[in-house]
Amino acid sequence: MKGKDIVKLDVNDLLDLLNKALADEWLAYYQYWVGSKIVAGPMKDAVAKELAEHAGEELQHAEMLVNRIIHLEGKPLLDPRDWFKQTNCGYEVPEDPYVETLLKQNIKGERCAIEVYYKLLEFTKDKDPITAKMVLEILEDEIEHEADLQALLEDLTRAK
Repeated sequence: MKGKDIVKLDVNDLLDLLNKALADEWLAYYQYWVGSKIVAGPMKDAVAKELAEHAGEELQHAEMLVNRIIHLEGKPLLDPRDWFKQTNCGYEVPEDPYVETLLKQNIKGERCAIEVYYKLLEFTKDKDPITAKMVLEILEDEIEHEADLQALLEDLTRAK
């Protein structure tokens, strides 16, 4: 495919990085989704709404990554057990549903995602413009997610 031919880096290395990011997105999706269902404490409705919105955006990121992997003639992770083996950022079980705890867990996850996508952007910049553009779009979302969650945490802290 000509689209693959324009990539000026090791496509297998890129596919590995994209699959690791895909694992992160699936785990982030679930962490946000389940958090939105179990959140408890002050401002829980606002936090639940934000977590549910972020879950949808993480799922959209997973879709973007899968499409790019396929365009590069790769195979996306097919087995959910591989998410834990491939993840960059891990998964923190939301055992404590208190709003402050969930916000801090998800802020930590977003900071990891920002780091992962920044490195992926550096890897693809000037070598794969299509992936770099997609990664930049996802990076912008992750930065916005961190800011949204941080603002909620600050509002919660002020309310105390």
